[in-house]
Amino acid sequence: MSGRARLTLFAALATLLTSWSLTPLVDSFGWLIQAAALLAVQSAVGAGARRVPVARSLTAAGQLLVSLVLLALLFGGRAGSGGTGPVAYLVTDFGALFEQGVRDVGLYAIPAPMTDGIRLLLVSGVLLIGLLVDLLAVTVRAAAAAGLPLLALYSVAAGLSGGAGAAWPSFLLAGCGYLMMLLSEGRDRLAQWGRVFGGAPRGQARTASGLGPGGRATAPVRTGRRIGAVALGVALLVPAVLPSLDGGLLGGQGSGSGEGGGAGGTISAVNPLVSLQNSLNAPDNRVVLKYRTDSPQQSEQYLRILALDEFNGVKWEASGRTLTDVPPTLPDPPGLDEPVRRGAVEVRTSVSAAEGYSQRYLPMPYPATGVDIGGKWRFEPAGRTLVGDQLGKDRFQNVQGAQYTVRSLLLRPTAQQLQSAPAPRPDVLAEYTKLPDNLPPVVVDTARRVTQGARDDYTRAVRLQDYFAVSGGFRYNTKIASGTGPQAVARFLADKEGFCVHFAFSMAAMSRTLGIPARVAVGFTPGERQSDGSVNVSMRDAHAWPELYFEGVGWTRFEPTPRSGISVPDYSRPQAPAAQPSAPAPLPSQSAAQPSAAPSQSEACPPEMKKLGECGGPVAGQGSAGGGGPSAPAVLGWAAAGAAAVGLPLLPLLWRTRLRSRRLRSGRVRAAWRELGDAAWDVGVLPDGALSPRRTAERIVERGRPGAQAAAAVHRIAGAVERELYAPPGAGAPYPELAADVLLARAGLLAAAGRGTRLRALLLPRSAARVGRAVSARRAALASAASARTAAVRARLTALRPRLTLRDRG
Repeated sequence: MSGRARLTLFAALATLLTSWSLTPLVDSFGWLIQAAALLAVQSAVGAGARRVPVARSLTAAGQLLVSLVLLALLFGGRAGSGGTGPVAYLVTDFGALFEQGVRDVGLYAIPAPMTDGIRLLLVSGVLLIGLLVDLLAVTVRAAAAAGLPLLALYSVAAGLSGGAGAAWPSFLLAGCGYLMMLLSEGRDRLAQWGRVFGGAPRGQARTASGLGPGGRATAPVRTGRRIGAVALGVALLVPAVLPSLDGGLLGGQGSGSGEGGGAGGTISAVNPLVSLQNSLNAPDNRVVLKYRTDSPQQSEQYLRILALDEFNGVKWEASGRTLTDVPPTLPDPPGLDEPVRRGAVEVRTSVSAAEGYSQRYLPMPYPATGVDIGGKWRFEPAGRTLVGDQLGKDRFQNVQGAQYTVRSLLLRPTAQQLQSAPAPRPDVLAEYTKLPDNLPPVVVDTARRVTQGARDDYTRAVRLQDYFAVSGGFRYNTKIASGTGPQAVARFLADKEGFCVHFAFSMAAMSRTLGIPARVAVGFTPGERQSDGSVNVSMRDAHAWPELYFEGVGWTRFEPTPRSGISVPDYSRPQAPAAQPSAPAPLPSQSAAQPSAAPSQSEACPPEMKKLGECGGPVAGQGSAGGGGPSAPAVLGWAAAGAAAVGLPLLPLLWRTRLRSRRLRSGRVRAAWRELGDAAWDVGVLPDGALSPRRTAERIVERGRPGAQAAAAVHRIAGAVERELYAPPGAGAPYPELAADVLLARAGLLAAAGRGTRLRALLLPRSAARVGRAVSARRAALASAASARTAAVRARLTALRPRLTLRDRG
């Protein structure tokens, strides 16, 4: 193996070993095998281009082009953008998959599931780093500088994983790969001097390879290995010896007991929205809470974590409020009056949190009236939530493994009580109807259109709920990015696809535009009852829902999300207010802003089945998927792309075949002689224009070593060339076997060549260099002709100048 080929191999190996630091970020290793295969192809393309040779820029461009084609063929069509043709599959859809990967990175906790978008980011990132390393180490011959992209790759892995991807095995692999690349480059440089200097024992021959007799490494190679081993040892041992360095790239994760909690597979809730979407998309659906309750209506046993009551134009979040000590009996819920409280039921719930569930906010039913729990907790009165207090530096009380009991009220307001609720208090109305100045007009217009004709806030709320859940054409999808700004609400109303965060945020924002106080609650749905009477709450029970304020009732849950397993409150069912004189028409069916199948469906169809499209109407958002399979333009586009991918490497072969056929079909001796010279050139016999035809034939036979019959054919062709050049006109004899002799000589030359030479002569013939020479000659001829024309024009103008002067004088 040559020095440059060895360096190419070690450059690819260094990239692959450094890429190992990315493996903790995802839950699968399959992407690394794909990256290794594509990296091998990319390196092989670079090695082949450097053997031709071509310009450095063309080598890197060829590697980049082949890598892009392979990525497009591997990932094209995965995003499902709905376009047709090769541009949609290889450009639009490819870009959409990149965007999806970026969203998935911010969406999932580590280790993230292996989605197509994340796989594309990982594989393409490794290929890009591999291209830079190959360019610097092999093409430019600056192996030391190639450590910069390797360091960038390792740093990205360490930054994304928070240190988990930068453990000492990953660092050791990356360092070994870099050192092997440096040693290979150093050996190649030493080999160019012809011998290795110094350090070899006397009596032992020094070789250019850096190895002595018996394959033993000579002094410079052994010294380089020792220096590399010492450097790696220092890098690994010093952070362990010095306590002040344990927070660096090789540091641990820390205790994990704070508000975060990256280690041990716990669920963090620093950002409840990201945590919620991670839970909905979690592949292992772990049980995080278990509880027993004496509630007569388990479908209403939502476990609420916190309320997001501030919409600042960028996101919904919990406003900063004063925390107090947890009182033995919690104060009365805001807005709750005696008539509704008399119809409530006292509920007792005993909850047990899993050891792997790290959450600073305490999940409990709303509204809680008392909590019995150990530990250090604080009470936030406005949202009626319990928050873990600070235990030390970066450590907070959390619910991990806690067992606690909650006393709460099961409120049962009627539709009549909500419909006749008085106007909210001015302070509640002012605080919970705030909207950002940059709220898109489409949000306000849609809210007014959906609730047109409604005479009270309750009817408007039910119509909004029905618009999202039944008649508006929305579809539930947990893979959509969880944007929360005003533009995200506008996009959701346009795309009509999202999960509970989008539905809750949009309904809350639209309710505020109508003057209804609203906020968003985050927590868990009631869970699944077990045979022993307990209830399991798993990660996929995570949920968000809007809470609207009605004076006399307080904060009231609504359910706009069309998701199975979610119960619609009895007071918000469309059938409830039908008998009210103030709302003579059936509310939900009249509120639809778009044509809906709701009026034609059975009156007995429950709202839960309406949400899922199981009442005879079409399921929203699913009718535009199209027929089965790609269209004819898409098939033709894929076929063209495949033909181009296969045909481009075969262009030299096709060009030589066509040129050979044209030369031999002409029947001219000189054309056949040129074809024989190119055939010899293809197998390594370089042309020499200074030789006579006879001497050229002897040189071809001597170096090409064809068989006896092929050698005789070469000499016959050379004799025909001599007769045409030196015999009197008309003295040359006919030569009908000319084409056959050329083909016989070419076959003999190919048969005598080695397998590699024969393949190169067929696929990458050396005589293809004539194309470049012809282009250069043509360009020079055109430039010469243009210069001649320019000179002629100037001469004419110069000759006309004296005549014009004399005429002007006359």
